[in-house]
Amino acid sequence: MIEPYQVVGLIPTMRGIRYRDEIKRNIEHLGHLMKAASWLSAMALPVRLITIPEGALQGFNDEVLDHDHEWFAAECAIDIPGPETDALGALAAKWGAYVMATAKARHPEFPGRFFNVGFAISPAEEIVLVHHKVVPLQPVEHSVTPHDVWDRWVELYGDGLDAFYPVADTEIGRLGVMMANEASYPENARGLAMNGCEVAYRGPYPHPHAGNGFFEIQNRARALDNNMYVIANQVGTYYLDAESDIPIDTFGSPSMVCDYRGTVVGQVGYAGHSTYVAGTIDIQALRDFRSRAQFGNWLKDLTTEQYRVIYREPIYPKNLYLDRKPYSHDEYRREVTDRQIELLHERDIWRRPDPGTPGG
Repeated sequence: MIEPYQVVGLIPTMRGIRYRDEIKRNIEHLGHLMKAASWLSAMALPVRLITIPEGALQGFNDEVLDHDHEWFAAECAIDIPGPETDALGALAAKWGAYVMATAKARHPEFPGRFFNVGFAISPAEEIVLVHHKVVPLQPVEHSVTPHDVWDRWVELYGDGLDAFYPVADTEIGRLGVMMANEASYPENARGLAMNGCEVAYRGPYPHPHAGNGFFEIQNRARALDNNMYVIANQVGTYYLDAESDIPIDTFGSPSMVCDYRGTVVGQVGYAGHSTYVAGTIDIQALRDFRSRAQFGNWLKDLTTEQYRVIYREPIYPKNLYLDRKPYSHDEYRREVTDRQIELLHERDIWRRPDPGTPGG
C-alpha cells in the first residue's frame, strides 16, 4: 500500500544562462530552496516527491533572445544523464524523495539539435523517466519535438504510447510529465492517463495567459478529465543572466496541486520570489475512485472508434526539422503559423472574419 505523502513543488528564482557552466548557480539555489521546503512540508506528511519547474536550470533565454538553435545546443543544452542530473540525483538521495525536473537537452541520434526534456530521478539517484516535450510554446520555443523528426523518432522508438507519453511505475505511484504548453492540449494529458499515469508534473505557463486564468483552468481540467494528480508549479523572479540586477516577473499566477477530481488541494499565490507549494498525494484514494465510481472515472467510457474521426486529417506538419534546424521567430511565423491559419480557413474549419475587421 502506498501511504499518503506530501509533494513539494519548488517555485525558484531563476537566472538565464549564457553557457552551460552557469547552470551550477541555479542548482545551488534549488538545493537551498529544497532544504527549506522539504523540512517544513514534512511536518505534515513525509515528502516523497519534489518537482522543479521548467526553466529552473537554464531559464528561457533561447526563446527570449531568439538564439540560434545549433549554438544553444552546443553551448547551453545538457546531456541526460550528465553532471546536472547527477547533482539533482544527489539532492533526491539527500531528501529521500523523487525529483522531477526539465532541461533543454541534446540527443545522440540528432546531432546539432536539442529537445526540451522532462525527467524523474529516484532517491537511489537513478533516472527512471525521460520525456521529450511534444508541444513547445510554438511561436517562440526553439526546441525540437518528436513530431518534428517523426520518421526517425518512430524508427527509434515506435509509435506507441511509450514513445510520446512515457510513465514511470514507482513506489509512490505512476509518474508522468506534462510540460507547460503540453497541458494546453487535452490530448497530451489523455495520452499520459491512457499509459497509466497517476501523478503528472506540469511545467509553468507565462503571463499574461497564466494570470488570466489559463493555468488554473488547464490544471484542474486535466486532473479532472483523467482522474490524476497534477502538480503545477510556476517559477519566481526571472533574471536574464547571472549578472543581471533587473528582476522580471514573467509567470504571474498561483502554483497548485490538483487532485484526481480537479480539486485544488495545495496552492500558493504568485509572489514573484522563491517559495514553494505543497499538497497531499493519496494514491490509494485515486485508485479506489477509479475502481468503484459509477460516474466521473471517465476513461472507462471512451468511444475511441468515434473519436478517431476527429483526427483523420493531419493538421500540423510532421518532420518539420528532420532535415533543417528550427526556424527563428520571424521565420516560424511566416513558414508555419501563417500557413496553419490559412489551412484551417481553406478547410472551412474556421470561418474567415468579415472584411474590415482585424485580419479580415
